[in-house]
Amino acid sequence: MAHAEGTITINRPVDVVYDFLLDGMNNPLWRSGVVDIQQLPGKPSGVGAVFKQRLKGPGGGRIDGDYEIVELKPNLLIKFQVIAGPARPEGTYQFESLGQVTRLTFILHFEPKGVARLMDGVIQKTMLSEVAALEHLKKVIESR
Repeated sequence: MAHAEGTITINRPVDVVYDFLLDGMNNPLWRSGVVDIQQLPGKPSGVGAVFKQRLKGPGGGRIDGDYEIVELKPNLLIKFQVIAGPARPEGTYQFESLGQVTRLTFILHFEPKGVARLMDGVIQKTMLSEVAALEHLKKVIESR
């Protein structure tokens, strides 16, 4: 099992942080591993939205990391499921409004099966790196 979790306080109202993260097209602004991303046409906004993204992979290659929004609670929760790529974790953003400040918790969880269990250490390291990007997210949102 691979698991990564982090919490950060962002000096912006919860709706600003929520809207920024809900729009997957913002991912390259704060996640250095995202090479390109597009929202698939014909899919709804919100629950059911699918974002096709390519990520930096080992040895300079590219790997798929497409994901689908599976649950939303406005200004409280965004859940997504990675649907393409070698590891397919589920992710959760939890939002807490503290007036003009937002406490954001980012959780990634993956239960490897079969051959994926052999990659558990690499997957764990990658997920920890994704959660560590919260510091960059904070800088990007606060600079807007």
